[in-house]
Amino acid sequence: MVGSEPSRCISHSMTYLILTRAGFDDLAGKLPAGAVLYVNPGIVDAGETAALQAAGVAVRPLAAALSATQAAALALELQQDDAGTVWIEAARPQHVAAAVAPTPLPARPRRRFAATVGMLAGAARQAATYGLSRRRLMLLPYIGYGSAAGLQVRGRVLQERAFAPQQVQDSGWRNLAALYRRLESDEVAGEAVSARFAGQTYLTRSDRGGYFAFDIKAPPDLRAGWVDVELALPDAPGGPVTASARVLLPDAGARFGVISDIDDTVLWTNVTNKLNMALMLARSNPYTRKPFKGVAAFYRALHDGAGSAATAANPLFYVSSSPWHLFGPLVEFLRLQGLPLGPLMLRELGIRQLLKMTQHANHKLGKIEQILAAYPALPFVLIGDSGEQDPEIYAEVVRRHPGKIKVIYIRNVNPDPGRIAALDRLVEQLAASGTQLIVAADSESAATHAAAAGLIDVARLADIRADKKQDGAAA
Repeated sequence: MVGSEPSRCISHSMTYLILTRAGFDDLAGKLPAGAVLYVNPGIVDAGETAALQAAGVAVRPLAAALSATQAAALALELQQDDAGTVWIEAARPQHVAAAVAPTPLPARPRRRFAATVGMLAGAARQAATYGLSRRRLMLLPYIGYGSAAGLQVRGRVLQERAFAPQQVQDSGWRNLAALYRRLESDEVAGEAVSARFAGQTYLTRSDRGGYFAFDIKAPPDLRAGWVDVELALPDAPGGPVTASARVLLPDAGARFGVISDIDDTVLWTNVTNKLNMALMLARSNPYTRKPFKGVAAFYRALHDGAGSAATAANPLFYVSSSPWHLFGPLVEFLRLQGLPLGPLMLRELGIRQLLKMTQHANHKLGKIEQILAAYPALPFVLIGDSGEQDPEIYAEVVRRHPGKIKVIYIRNVNPDPGRIAALDRLVEQLAASGTQLIVAADSESAATHAAAAGLIDVARLADIRADKKQDGAAA
């Protein structure tokens, strides 16, 4: 929660979210060593930042200006992170447009800081839910995968407020409201779910988180490609609810599979800074979010393979620490950017855990192990970034499955010398196993190596270079 006025009490282990210059002036000279200060851009100059850092205060400028209402919604999550108690400035910055809300935020002219995070978050919640229709039962299937051994079908049963699809012209406020509605969806436990495929019907019930799973027997004449499994909630109030789950069956002629991270690999999320990551999610949508330059063309080239021998598409799998709540926007992002569609392996997270990316390595390693087990004869290419643990996770995969990984591509997003030295050590260690770890500055660099290794057609380099320029012009 947020405490009393900063002039009277300053905690020695606090996080402060400062929105205006006046709010910063209120705290000037009162911040203790160990404090973390998030500030809107342009509020603190370089000299003041240096002085604060010399005094042991961590200054972290936000990627874009945050309004008081947005700060409240995000702080509700940040409060559950390692930061613990969070101070939020109650005043709204003059250069940020006010969010339209049916109930204004509490105003305290003589106190620049709000009484509690919950009070502000409550107002943000009222604004986010304003004008929405009543909740309804819904069936959300995820993209599945399978082989001759069987099909993996997953999904979730929810009670979720209906909302209109997001558009390219949506404001930051509309994006925040859409994100909040997704995170606030209520799971439905114990609901009967049926699946029908190839003349067979399967039954199960949703678990405590609303998730359900089917392991479906594959018929002997099943063809490779995309197949549909019909799902239903037969006992839903008002009549059965139906949906169709798409399932990918890679062709036996595929030369390799691709397992890719999403955060800071396909698109920029600033996952190493949880507050800026949440701010980015709140201010954007699948139409306005952009991939890293050249990524879409590079992934299409990997999907198509190299030369005349590329008679079957190479499957792509996406593994991320993002919560399942963001499945819909991520699939829409892939479609809009022309990235090859593939199964997404996300995390089971609640709203209060969005910013607490604990057990990141265990989650990603476990999902990769599942994919490798499903396709024992198929080698893989792994793609990630240097921001968090991808290189170490992928190195562990190589150690557990010698000869299974053809190459690892790591996008270098962390310029810290210590991190670069750690990557150099991993490159040397993996070289002895026969698997190359390539640290690439961008997609074009990775694609150049992939062409030399025979993973993609050399002629596709021109497409990747053009795609990179087009993405740069659109940024």
